[in-house]
Amino acid sequence: MIARRYLLPGRGEGFIFLVASISLVAVALGVAALIAVMSVMNGFRAELFDRILGLNGHAVIQGYGGRIDNWQDIVTQVRKLPGVTEAIPLIEQPLMGSFGGRVEGVIVRGMTVPDIRATGVIANNVVAGSLDGLVPGGNTVAIGARLAEQLGARVGEQISLINPAGQSSPFGTVPRIVAYRIVAVFEVGVYEYDKAFVVMPMADAQTLLRLDDAVGMVEVTTNDPDRVSDILAPIVPKVAGKAVVNGWQTTNAALFSALVIERTVMFWVLSIIILVAVFNILSSLIMLVRAKTRDIAILRTMGASRAALMRVFVMVGVTIGGLGALLGCGLGLMLLNFRESIVAGVSRMTGANLWDPSVRYLTELPSRTDPLEVAGIMALSLLLSFLATLYPAWKAASTDPVQVLRYE
Repeated sequence: MIARRYLLPGRGEGFIFLVASISLVAVALGVAALIAVMSVMNGFRAELFDRILGLNGHAVIQGYGGRIDNWQDIVTQVRKLPGVTEAIPLIEQPLMGSFGGRVEGVIVRGMTVPDIRATGVIANNVVAGSLDGLVPGGNTVAIGARLAEQLGARVGEQISLINPAGQSSPFGTVPRIVAYRIVAVFEVGVYEYDKAFVVMPMADAQTLLRLDDAVGMVEVTTNDPDRVSDILAPIVPKVAGKAVVNGWQTTNAALFSALVIERTVMFWVLSIIILVAVFNILSSLIMLVRAKTRDIAILRTMGASRAALMRVFVMVGVTIGGLGALLGCGLGLMLLNFRESIVAGVSRMTGANLWDPSVRYLTELPSRTDPLEVAGIMALSLLLSFLATLYPAWKAASTDPVQVLRYE
């Protein structure tokens, strides 16, 4: 009852109430910023993980010289390993693509037609045309959406792929140039892939690259990406001298390590906002104790214990922090819900592209909220609020009623 009374402004206490209100808003802003940023960082990592590994698998067995001749045996052995869910032979080679006088660097990926249709990040993100048009020997391809934009190519038109390793002639090596009809345009959502990937049936890629029946690598998917090295350990000696096994941790180590460091730094930097807000709670409680010195003395003479007085002021501070945390949680979730509109609005106002896919990898601002993380952030704000109340509460409990009421 007393704590509730002290939370409301009395006569001549408007300034204390203002400081307390500012403290509440500051806690709310700190919690909202922390929830929003951490959710975006979680979403960024999860989206990158899902899309990169969805296209490249958890590991690749890369052949020396860019080719594996007896790949059927390797695929059979890998599929028998415990923990392996899929092993897909494929060809991946950087070439040049030409259309309408424009030339762009492309990455040609050759896969069997069933494997192409089973790759969700491609099959579920076709924005134009259909993968049904991909047939071996049909000279057909599917290309990324950003590559289609850069070349100005559409479904039904032909793109020329240039292989520098062509045929020898009296005048030197003549590049091999083959025209392919575009039957589908897909958008994975990772800018680097959408601007470069050209997917075609395996047989056509082997013909273009003059690989005969060889492939370039075997893509492996497991049931536990974090244990991919242990799962594939038995195959390493069997492919020694012919191929090398690279897990996703090795291939994308720099990117995911940078994300972890950035996420950690952002958490501690934004936690400072909550810490500053907690200092506001501390200052408002100190002023409240000074203003209520006479009331505290009277309560002490009426029999109130030191512990009871401490509970009063602790409850006042924790209530401010708790209300701020609840308000910040709602505000943070609302920011996440309207994040795309907010980014677009700020971009229009400032004239700057705040989310450039060529820099951010992903074409959209992702978000993935972890309920346990949100609970941890709110618990952190409550803990800091509680710690901020201890000194003012102790000062209130230490008030000597004899000294205060001597001249009353």
